[in-house]
Amino acid sequence: MRITYVTITYNAAAVLQRTLDSVLQQDYPDIVHLIIDGASTDGTLQLVDDYILRSNATENGHRVQIISEPDHGIYDAMNKGLRSLDGDYVCFLNAGDFLPAPDTVSRIVEKMANTPAVLYGDTDIVDSEGRFLRHRRLSPPEHLTWKSFRQGMLVCHQAFYARTDFAIAAPYDLRYRYSADVDWCIRIMKAAAKENVPLQNLHMVVANYTEEGQTTLHHRESLLERFRIMTRHYGWLTTLAMHLWFVFR
Repeated sequence: MRITYVTITYNAAAVLQRTLDSVLQQDYPDIVHLIIDGASTDGTLQLVDDYILRSNATENGHRVQIISEPDHGIYDAMNKGLRSLDGDYVCFLNAGDFLPAPDTVSRIVEKMANTPAVLYGDTDIVDSEGRFLRHRRLSPPEHLTWKSFRQGMLVCHQAFYARTDFAIAAPYDLRYRYSADVDWCIRIMKAAAKENVPLQNLHMVVANYTEEGQTTLHHRESLLERFRIMTRHYGWLTTLAMHLWFVFR
């Protein structure tokens, strides 16, 4: 079972090292790490070059691939990652985010039942230095469906492992600048439901998520986009009712 991690970078030298180290330290051998870089001008590419050398020198080294060229934003870069996929499952691990332990991937693979469309788990929130802050407030439900996201993004993007055939068939919608990941997750889960393919809760923390991401920096714009996305998938009345519930709960 091959797991592909896609990491999007642009001048991310200040936070990237912990992401690279967490993948390199995995004791599971069949990992591909795609790094899609937006032509960084800081030390990002030097970190990646060193990462490739370290990986090649490790007995169970993982295959590392890098594409570095200008792009049209993070979701355009993620689509480049989708077009370059190699493996059975894909997870988007952003620069600054990291896997919580060296056996995270091996434990994920051990827990797998059959070939679900999506594997999902819990997330911990860390600060800009990678220090634990808290568990993510929204917890993944025992049984996740595409309708679950009416209550908010119950599964963090970094804790969402999509089967590659579903992922490739659902490129990110570039109409959205800050919340295309929400739409992407919903569309993959819809496709799984259509084909009656299950989603599996891993019951473990699978990602440490850095709080200061693009969604946090552009909070208002992200919320407006999420409202549009929820309206698209669930309708106006349901979306409005759920947002009123968010306000008064």
